[in-house]
Amino acid sequence: DPDMPFVPSLPEDQFILVEEGDPAVIPCRTSDPDAQVTLVNSLDKPVYALYDTKQGFIGNFPAGSYTCKTMVKGVEFKSDEFLIYIIRATSQLPVEIEALKTVYKTGETIVVTCVVFDNEVVNLQWNYPGKVKEKGLIKLDDIKVPSQKLVYTLTIPEASVKDTGDYECTARHATKEVKENKKVVITVHDKGFVHLEPQFSPLEAVNLHEVKNFVVDVQ
Repeated sequence: DPDMPFVPSLPEDQFILVEEGDPAVIPCRTSDPDAQVTLVNSLDKPVYALYDTKQGFIGNFPAGSYTCKTMVKGVEFKSDEFLIYIIRATSQLPVEIEALKTVYKTGETIVVTCVVFDNEVVNLQWNYPGKVKEKGLIKLDDIKVPSQKLVYTLTIPEASVKDTGDYECTARHATKEVKENKKVVITVHDKGFVHLEPQFSPLEAVNLHEVKNFVVDVQ
């Protein structure tokens, strides 16, 4: 098709996620198998790589934006812009789950943190008793120094007894069929359950150098 030398690309094809060190495909395919295609970077400088008319340019490209060009009857055509994003990822998926505490009282705020190490892009899902009511607030912190880690924090405000149960996070690798899940059990009590009975007065006097014992019954 001389009016459309480049096959239109889907929006999701224009964002290319590549693991460090892996080859990538920039999928600017032509409707003419004999077309001469040039790949240029964001500075409009030519980039030399293997071209396959059925796939596009194949090679190890630095992160950045790329465009393909071709000529049809003396007229230059440009493809869509393709963005390559290089991610740090490991074949394993180290995940840890942390809770400031595992026993709460009604009205307190539950905080559970799930940390994914050495991977920049993962899909993470939470499962917890209040998920159906979308009670939890989720925050993500992407920490790169001194090492890469994704910190997902789940917060449940105004906890009730119904929030008692398993809190589980499941992380899935962005490019591999790898997943890891961790869980912690949280208990919420309707009210405080420890009774203290001191065996002394609110104000006590003691002589210098006297040893004084303060006794408390705990139930």
